Amino acid sequence: MATEKASERRAAHLRSITVTSLASISGIVAGFASAMIVGTSETAATDQMGLTIMLAFVVVQLPLLYLMGYELDGIKDTLFVAFMTFSLWYITWGILLINNVSL
Repeated sequence: MATEKASERRAAHLRSITVTSLASISGIVAGFASAMIVGTSETAATDQMGLTIMLAFVVVQLPLLYLMGYELDGIKDTLFVAFMTFSLWYITWGILLINNVSL
């Protein structure tokens, strides 16, 4: 009985790590993709294409998680994935914009 509980906790922990890691890495990659596609000039900061790129990364993650065998349990998990991706995209692209990095 205790072994089943431990294995269930381990599976839940592994699921949490996987979902968080995928959302975080996707946000960072989306930030770099925005910098590569839109650029890092002053006008690039107001371009809506950067936001579209981030949204595309969120949309791609959801079926990818299902293919990996992790079901998102309702709107809370979906919003978590979207928020983590947005946050890290915002930070990454913001740093690249401020420093005017060319990729």
